[in-house]
Amino acid sequence: FIAANFWLAPVTAFRIDLTQGSIYSISDVTRSCLAQLREPLLIRGYFSAQTHPLLAPLVPRLQDLLEEYSIAGRDRVRVEIIDPIHYPEMEQEAGEKYGIRPVPFQTASKYQASVTNSYFDILVKYGDQYEVLGFRDLIEVKAGSETDIEVDLRNPEFDITRAIRKVLYAYQGSGNLFGNITAPVTFRGYISTDEKLPGQLVELKKSLTEILEKLKKESSGKFTAELADPDEQGGALARKIEAEYGFRPMVTSLLDTESFWFYMVLKNGDRTVQVPLPDDLEKSSLERAVQSALKRFARGFLKTIALHTPRDLPSVPQLGFQRGGKQFNWLRTALQEEHTVVDTDLKSGQIPAETDLLLILAPEGLDRKQLFALDQFLMQGGTVILATSAFDVELSGTLFAKNHDSGLRDWLAHHGIIIEKEMVLDPRNSAFPIPVERKVGGFIVRETQMINYPYFVDLRKDGIDQESGIASGINQVTLSWASPLKLDLDKEGKHVIRLLESSEMSWSSNSTNIQPDFTAHGPSGFPEAGDRGRKLVAAVVEGSFESYFKDRPNPLLSTSAESSPEEAAGQENTEDEENGDNGTVITRTINKSPDSARIILFSSNTFLTDTALSLASGALGTRYLNPVQLVANAVDWSLEDRDLLSIRGRGHFSRTLRPMDQKTHMFWEYLNYAAAAAGLAIIWFIRIRAARQAQNRYRVVLGQKGA
Repeated sequence: FIAANFWLAPVTAFRIDLTQGSIYSISDVTRSCLAQLREPLLIRGYFSAQTHPLLAPLVPRLQDLLEEYSIAGRDRVRVEIIDPIHYPEMEQEAGEKYGIRPVPFQTASKYQASVTNSYFDILVKYGDQYEVLGFRDLIEVKAGSETDIEVDLRNPEFDITRAIRKVLYAYQGSGNLFGNITAPVTFRGYISTDEKLPGQLVELKKSLTEILEKLKKESSGKFTAELADPDEQGGALARKIEAEYGFRPMVTSLLDTESFWFYMVLKNGDRTVQVPLPDDLEKSSLERAVQSALKRFARGFLKTIALHTPRDLPSVPQLGFQRGGKQFNWLRTALQEEHTVVDTDLKSGQIPAETDLLLILAPEGLDRKQLFALDQFLMQGGTVILATSAFDVELSGTLFAKNHDSGLRDWLAHHGIIIEKEMVLDPRNSAFPIPVERKVGGFIVRETQMINYPYFVDLRKDGIDQESGIASGINQVTLSWASPLKLDLDKEGKHVIRLLESSEMSWSSNSTNIQPDFTAHGPSGFPEAGDRGRKLVAAVVEGSFESYFKDRPNPLLSTSAESSPEEAAGQENTEDEENGDNGTVITRTINKSPDSARIILFSSNTFLTDTALSLASGALGTRYLNPVQLVANAVDWSLEDRDLLSIRGRGHFSRTLRPMDQKTHMFWEYLNYAAAAAGLAIIWFIRIRAARQAQNRYRVVLGQKGA
């Protein structure tokens, strides 16, 4: 067998990987990415011969994997492996051009302790774009104790392929926009005549005409444009677009009797993308809005995620107050590796024009303008991902829950999604370090223990949707302090995915006491009341939605429907001063969304926070990123960029074992002991038998010689 391995080593055409998930092979996703290359791709590994003892065994495995990229990419991929110490010029280039520098590792032996400066980096370069993967990007560490530390490659194929795709998209993004659009795109502008438009929009209409003519010349026949007045022919077109898109006449204020139209859409087959009206009404902003909408029809561009998080509490070191509020840096970092992430507070009532997806995490008291912003983004056919719950939990200091007002309750209920004012508890749960009190004589001792905590719902494959592809590569997720969801979708045209559900033995409670009491309630620590059964904790609703503001006043207009004329005039003057110019507010309300609109809701405020992920990581001894990977999957799935979903969840320490009770644990433990003993017994039997056969053979030989 060993000789056959040496003999077949030079043969690279025939390959087989017998590991679960084929973690040592190049996947079809990577091959598809490499097939898109039009220029030579350079992958260069910087590895020092002298490195940390825990990193040294990983270098040959990375070299083998990079060789797989070279074979799969053929002449399009060039792989180089160097030790920068032996190539001073390349070491200088690595430091000055790519920011690659040696990392000092502290090592110790029985003779001495020393510091070794070594390289463990991979450079991916395509055209003038490059990406660097350092050792922190390539490895993951699992700490069983202070002395028991395991280091392994995290998910090298995903990390390298993601870097390749990022530089590929960045390179293509600097080129021709229409080069990555395969089918013709039609621009349709539903715009009133100049006589009906406000002065600012008359100028914007002229700018739009110039932009459309420029795009026609650049498109090589892939782009056409049509402008039409909806009020022509008795308003037949106006009635049609109101029924099809939910468009309504626009006004500059609620007291204005003169209405007009200024709506823009792009169509590609059955797909429709609405172009938002820029807030500043400038030509450059309009051009960016049209280009951002066009990019949704193209592959090979970095998508933009608008991220809304709760406001941070400022730190006051002089008074001993550290920075407070929820932090989502782990998720932000993961998303920035593949997308452009922009922060938005939604207070202007509008989403940034370049936004492809809106992500709202743990919102607090959203006002009408903020609600209008996300509502109209949904009406434009966008995807809104929400992480919110009826309760919030304070994780610093004392553990307690409180009622939480996100400002979304009525808006979600309008769309048939109800967040119940309860939290889910599940006997199948994850461990959580929690402060526990115990009495010792007359004293109360407060200590932290790792306990099974029912509010940390442990979701496995039977509770994770496997058909949609959103959870591809993810077989376990922990959702903390989640509220059950109820869907009341009697309207036609909705597609629902029940993304995450608790186990059949779970129940729910409206109590805000989340501190376990094992003395009063036994092993679970909480009263087991309520109806048992699966609870929906994450869902996707896709289809045509009706605007929450269809029959409500537009909050962006300078007056309120309930205001008196005198009050309205006062508000209008105030806003004029704030806006500058002439204070004209031009806005619109879209009443109906296309079928491409979707809401993805996770009913937890905390499961994506840095604190919750750190607690889960501490319990496992390695970084726990499954919730982050699930949201990243949902983002890619929504943006129809689903290539990497199948390999994102692969990892050496992320494959969670199936949950087992104590009896099952003991069964497998003793079975292992028995199997080992049986193996030793078989070896002993074979050895004794071989010895007896040898003795008999020797007797025969000696007997023949004696004769």
